Amino acid sequence: MNLSRKMHDWFSRQMESTRLHLARPDALIQLAVMGLITGLLAGAVIVCFRYLIEAAQNFALRGNGPDAFESLTPWMRFVFPLAGAIALAVMFRWFAKGLYVLGVARVLERMAYHQGHLTLRGFVLQFFGVAIALISGHSVGREGAHIFLGACTGSLLGQKLELPNNAVRTLVGCGTAAGIAASFNTPLAGVIFSLEVIMMDYQLASFIPVILSAVTATVVSNAFLGNAAVFSVPIMELGSLKEIPLVVILGLLSGTLAAGFIIMVKKIAGKGKVWPIEWQMMAAGISIALLGMWLPEVMGIGYDTINIALIGGYSAGLLLLMAAAKLVATSICSALNVPGGMIGPSFFIGATLGAGFGHLMIAWLPDIGIQPGLYAMLGMSAMMGASLQAPLAALTALLELTDNPQIIMPGMLVVVIAGLTASELFGQESLFITMLKAKGLDYKQHPVLAALRRVGVASIMNKDFMRSMRNISLEQAHKLLESKPKWIVITEDKKPKAILPGIALAGFLEAEQEEPLEEIDLMAIPGKRLELAPIHLHETLQEALEKLNKGEGEALYVQRMSAPGIWRIYGILTREQIESSYQL
Repeated sequence: MNLSRKMHDWFSRQMESTRLHLARPDALIQLAVMGLITGLLAGAVIVCFRYLIEAAQNFALRGNGPDAFESLTPWMRFVFPLAGAIALAVMFRWFAKGLYVLGVARVLERMAYHQGHLTLRGFVLQFFGVAIALISGHSVGREGAHIFLGACTGSLLGQKLELPNNAVRTLVGCGTAAGIAASFNTPLAGVIFSLEVIMMDYQLASFIPVILSAVTATVVSNAFLGNAAVFSVPIMELGSLKEIPLVVILGLLSGTLAAGFIIMVKKIAGKGKVWPIEWQMMAAGISIALLGMWLPEVMGIGYDTINIALIGGYSAGLLLLMAAAKLVATSICSALNVPGGMIGPSFFIGATLGAGFGHLMIAWLPDIGIQPGLYAMLGMSAMMGASLQAPLAALTALLELTDNPQIIMPGMLVVVIAGLTASELFGQESLFITMLKAKGLDYKQHPVLAALRRVGVASIMNKDFMRSMRNISLEQAHKLLESKPKWIVITEDKKPKAILPGIALAGFLEAEQEEPLEEIDLMAIPGKRLELAPIHLHETLQEALEKLNKGEGEALYVQRMSAPGIWRIYGILTREQIESSYQL
C-alpha cells in the first residue's frame, strides 16, 4: 500500500506539471521509469503471444511456416476455420460475459468513457481468442491484438499500483506504443500511433514515457524474435516525376476501397449484431472456410503473400482478386466479432491493390519504368491511413518497414489523398469508430473533455480547508479561523455536508450580535454554502465535471481511503477551479 501511495503522489505531481506546461526533471524521470516498466511487460506479453501462434501454426501447417495455408488441401482449408469458429463460439459464449468488442476499438471506448481501465477478462479473451483465430486461418491481424494486450498491460499495471486515472491513461498509451513497436519492429510508428489514435496528446510528459515504452518493447522483441524486417524489399523509388499522376490515382483508388471496406463492415455488423455470438462466429468461420478453399491466400494475416507482391510476384488479375477477396473476408470477420486486428489485413489489401495497379500500368505505360513493388508499398500505407484514419502512423510505418527514405515524398501524397477520399469524399469515419458504433457503443472526442481527462483532481484541488461540525462554540469558531482557511468543510454525522467560505465565518464573528453567542450554526449564518459530493483522489477533471453536471453536488471533496474503513479528505474542488484549469 505504501508503494502505491508514493506512486500516486508523484504521478499527481507530474500531472500538475503537465497542466502548467512545465518539465520537472524528477517527475519526468519517474514517468520514464513507468514507461520502461510498461514496455518491458508489454514486450514480454507480445513475445509469448507470438511464440504461441507461430509454434501452433508451424505444427498445424506441417512445418511450412506461419500463414502457409496454401500448403493445406482444400478440405483442410475448409476444416481449419470451422474448428476455430467452434472454439471461439464456446469461449465467447461461456467466458466473455458480454465482452465481445476487443482490439483497438475497445481501447478507444475505455479511454473515452472509462479512463483507460481495461480488464483482465478482456486480456485473456484477446490473448487466446486471437491466437485461435489466427491459427485457424481467420482473416484478421495480430497487430490489433498486440495493441490491446500492450494497452491492457499498462492499464492493469496502473490499476494494481492504484495510480490516478490520468496516469492509467498514460500507461495505456505506453502499452499501445509498445504493442505496435514489438509487432513490426517499428518503435517510431508505435509512438505516433499511440499519440495520434489512442491518446491524442502531444505534450512532452506524454512523449517521454511512450517513447521509452516503445523502445523497451522493441528491445525485448528483438532479443527473442530477432530484428529482421517484417517485409523484405529492395530500395525503390519513382522512376520519374511522370509517375506522380499515377500516385494520385492510386491514392484515389485506395481511399475508395478503404471507404468500401468501412461501409461493408458497418453493414455486416448492423445485420449480425442481433445474432447470438456463437452464430456470429460460425457464420464467419463458414465464410472463411469457403473463401479459403477457393483462394487460400486470404487466410490468416497474409504476410507471405505481401512479401511476394512487394518483389513483383503474381499477375495483375490475381492481385486485384486477392485484394477484393481479402476485403470481403476481413469485413466479415471484423463485423462478426472474430477477435483480431485490422492493420495486417489493411496492409494486405493495400499491397495487392497497389501491386496490381503497378502491373497494369506497366502494360499500359511500358516506357516509364514502373516498379510494381513501389506501388505495393504505397498501397499499404494508403490503405492503412485511409481505413484507420491514422495518416502519420501509416507514413511512419511505411518508412520504418521499408527502410527507404526515397518513398517518403510519394508516400505523403498517397496517404493524404487516400485519407481525404475516404473521410471527405465518402464521409466515412475510421474502422475503429465504425466498429464501436455498429456494435451499439459510442465514441465522442471533445477537445475540452480531452484536456480535462489529462488532469487529475489532485493537481488543482484546494488544500486550504478546515473541517468542522455544524454546531460549534465561539471559541471553536475563532480557532477554526487561526489558519485563515479558504473553505470550512461542515460535517454532519461524520460526513461532509457542505462548504462555507472561511471569510463568511470571519465576517459573521466581526459583526455586532444582538445577543452573546454561545453556539454557532454554520448552516444558518449568512454566507454562500455549497453542497458537497465525494470524488476519489484517482479521478480526473472530466469525471469531476460530470459529477457536477449531474447535480450530485455543487462542489466536490476529494477523498481516498487511508486505512480500512477510514477515508481522508485531501482537498476541495469547485466548478470555477475546473474551468480556470482548462483556460490555463
